[in-house]
Amino acid sequence: MAEPNILLTRIDNRLIHGQVATQWNSTLGANLILVANDDVAGNKMRQNLMNMAAPTGVATRFFSLQKTIDVIHKASPKQHIFLVAENPSDVLTLVKGGVPIRKVNIGNMHMSEGKRQVATSVAVDDADVAAFKELQDLGVELEIRRVPSTPAEDINKLFQ
Repeated sequence: MAEPNILLTRIDNRLIHGQVATQWNSTLGANLILVANDDVAGNKMRQNLMNMAAPTGVATRFFSLQKTIDVIHKASPKQHIFLVAENPSDVLTLVKGGVPIRKVNIGNMHMSEGKRQVATSVAVDDADVAAFKELQDLGVELEIRRVPSTPAEDINKLFQ
């Protein structure tokens, strides 16, 4: 069975929003943005806001983590998928569930209680770092990059 055509998986706690959706999508050439998020899957208001931010002509899907695991292998090769998740733990759940994620772009992880700022737009806590380490151990390539036009930041910043 052919593997789903996942162009990139991005961690962004805002999921789909204007600048990022447009810039990444024009670089990747995706025709489907798949948001894997348990809350958004059941929240029509958040879905509607993200649909407004999605680039014109690009389909959107809002699936729970489990539904993503269950249906990703049914994707057509014509579906060029940009997968967006909220945090590294969710990505780890997807990978362990059999979603063939090779590379994760770490975009926005906002500063909040108990987190430390490690890169321009990335703040992590110990649970995030543990999830990133496990993703690396599973062979997933990690990249810290906010938008395609900026250089990637040193991934070791995550583990300091």
